[in-house]
Amino acid sequence: MDGLVWRKVAEGSDLAEGRVMSVSAGRVSLALTKLNGQFAAMDNRCPHQGGPLGEGSIEVGVDGKCWLRCPWHGWDFDPLTGKSPGGHADTGQKLYPVEVREDGVYVGVEPDPPRVRTISDVMAETMVNWGVTTVFGMVGHSNLGFADALRVQAEAGALQYFGVRHEGAAAFAVSAYGKLTGKPAAALTIAGPGATNLLTGLWDAKVDSAPALAITGQVQDQVIGAHAFQDIDLEAAFEAVAAFSETAHPSSNHSQLMAQAIKTAIVRGGVGHLILPDNVQARPAAEGAVSLGPAGRLADGAVAPPMTALADAVDLLARARRPLFIIGFGALGGMAEVIRLAESLGAPIATTFKAKGQIADAHPLAAGVMGRSGTPISSWFMNEADLFVVFGASFSDHTGIYEGTPTIQIDRDPMRIAKRHPVTVPVLGDVAVTARAMREALAGRPAAAIDLRGEVADRWRIWRAEKARRAVEDRGRGIAAAAVFEALTRLAPDDAIFPVDVGNNTYSFGRYFEPRGTQRVLMSGYLGSIGFGFPAAMGAWAATQDCAAFSGRKVISISGDGGFGQYAMEFTTAVKYGMDICHVLLNNAQLGKISKEQRAGSYAVWQTELINPAFAGFARSCGGLGLVVRATSELDEMLATAIRHKGPALVEIFTDPDLV
Repeated sequence: MDGLVWRKVAEGSDLAEGRVMSVSAGRVSLALTKLNGQFAAMDNRCPHQGGPLGEGSIEVGVDGKCWLRCPWHGWDFDPLTGKSPGGHADTGQKLYPVEVREDGVYVGVEPDPPRVRTISDVMAETMVNWGVTTVFGMVGHSNLGFADALRVQAEAGALQYFGVRHEGAAAFAVSAYGKLTGKPAAALTIAGPGATNLLTGLWDAKVDSAPALAITGQVQDQVIGAHAFQDIDLEAAFEAVAAFSETAHPSSNHSQLMAQAIKTAIVRGGVGHLILPDNVQARPAAEGAVSLGPAGRLADGAVAPPMTALADAVDLLARARRPLFIIGFGALGGMAEVIRLAESLGAPIATTFKAKGQIADAHPLAAGVMGRSGTPISSWFMNEADLFVVFGASFSDHTGIYEGTPTIQIDRDPMRIAKRHPVTVPVLGDVAVTARAMREALAGRPAAAIDLRGEVADRWRIWRAEKARRAVEDRGRGIAAAAVFEALTRLAPDDAIFPVDVGNNTYSFGRYFEPRGTQRVLMSGYLGSIGFGFPAAMGAWAATQDCAAFSGRKVISISGDGGFGQYAMEFTTAVKYGMDICHVLLNNAQLGKISKEQRAGSYAVWQTELINPAFAGFARSCGGLGLVVRATSELDEMLATAIRHKGPALVEIFTDPDLV
C-alpha cells in the first residue's frame, strides 16, 4: 500500500448494515458498502453504462446470496469483493483498501494524476484572452468537461462564474452585460432543454445588437441525429438567433472557433454560439495547442463618413432654424461629440427610450425621451422642428419619428439607415467622428439655428409642475407612479445603473424619472421581453465586478409584479453571490399594461389579475433585505434604506394600476 493517499470518506455511523452509498476520495468516485459488519469500497461506475453503484441497493438474490444491484439496469456485484455472478463484467469492479479508524472510514487511493490540458482548457483560455471573464450558467451532465475548464480559470482568478436557477436568466444577464459594457459575457448550458431555454434572452441580445457568447453542451457526436436523449439539432435551433454558430469536433481548431465566436459577437453586435459535444470537451488538447487572443484581429470601427454625404448634411443643418437632435442607443460612444455639436447650435436633444440617460435631463438642451414612454417636452420640439438630426437611432414605431420632417440620419450600420422610411440625407459613419466633422465644418459658416435653451427650460417648468400634481394623486388604491420615480430621481446615486423590465412600470420610468450624472439605463428594447429586469440586474452587477468603468456603481433594477415573478427565484442567486442589487418592485396585482390595452381596444379586461406572494417577505426568506411601502410618505425612507444596503434588497411598493 506504499504510495497510497488515505482519505476519509464517511463517519463510521453514516452507513447502516446491508447498505451502500456513493462517496468521493479525492477525484475517485466510490461505492462504499457494509455487509456483515465489514466495509468495502469499489469503483462506483457500473461497466455497462457507468451507472452509479452507490445509488443502488444490496438485495438477496434467488440463490440466497446478497448482491449489490446497479440502479440503472440491474447488473449485480458481490458487495464485498466486487465480483459479478457471471455473464458480464467477469473481472469485477476494482476494489480499494478500507480502514475503519476512530474518527471514521478511510479509503486508500492513488494520488490524483496531474491534470491533463484539454480541448475545453484551450477554449476557456481563449475566452479569457479575449476578455470574456464573466459566465452565467448551469453545470450539467453534457457540459462537465467545459465546466471543469471554467473551474480552473475561476480558481486562478481569471474569470467569475455565477450559477443561475434557470438558463433564461443567464441569457438575459449576458444580454444586459453586453448592452452595458459593449463586450460579451458567456452563458453556459447543457444540451437539449438547457440550450433552448437560452433563446429568448439571446434574441433580446440579437435585436438590440448586444454582444453575447452562448456555449451549449451537446450529446456525444457519434449519436447526434440518432434521437438520443436530449439530442436536438442545435445548429438549426440557433441558426436564426446567432451571428456565428458552429459545432466543435475532435479535429477542429478549437481556439480559432472560440476566437471567431467572440469576434463575431463583438464586431457584429450579436450572438456567438459554440456547440460542444460531450465526448469532445475532455479530450486532451493537441500538443502545443495555442489559445488565441484579439491582438491583430480587431480593427478600429471609428469610420469617417463619405465627404459628399457629410457636405449635404452640413448644408441642410446650416439652413435649419429649429433643428432637433434625436439620439439613439447607437450614439452611446459618441455622446460627447454629439452634445458639443448641439451646443454649438443651441439645438434641443431628445432621446429614444433605449438611450435614456445618455444625456442628463438637467442639461440645458435635454428634452427627455420621445414617443410612447416620453415627455411632452420632446413632443413639443418634435412638432416644432424643421429638421431632425438623428444619431444612432433606428426609427422604432415606439419612438414615433415623424417622416414628414426633413431628416439627417447618421449610423455606422447601413441596415439601420432609413429602416422605416426614406430620409433626406443618409450618412454612413461613426457617430463621434461624424458629429465632430459636422461641427468643424459648421464653424466656418453662419448657421440659421435659433438658440432654444430658454424654450427648453420653459417646457421643463411646465412638465415638472404637471408631474408634481400627478405625484400627490391618491385614489386609495395605491401610490402613484409619478411619486415613486420622483423619489427615485432624488435618492439614486449619480452613477447608478438602472435595468428596467417591461410594462407600466417601464413606461412610467421613461416618463417620470429624470436621469442625471453618468447614470445608465438598460432595457429589453426591440424584443420587449417581460422578465428582463432582475436577470439584467445580475448581469449589470457582474460588470461592476470586472469592468473598471463600472466599478462600485449601484445597480437599481425596476419591474412590476408580473415581470419579477418570471425569474423571482434568481433572488437566491443574488444572495448566494452577494450581489449588491436594489430591486424596486411596483406591485399592482395585475398585468397593468395588458389591462390598459384591453380597455383601449374595447375588449373586456380578462385574465390579467395576479395572485402574488408577499414579495418583501420572500426576499427576506431568501436571505436578502425586504421592505414594504404602502404610503407615499414611506417612499423616501424605504428607498434610501434599500439603496444603502450592501447586498440584495427588494422594495415592494403597492401602486395604483391607473396612476401611471
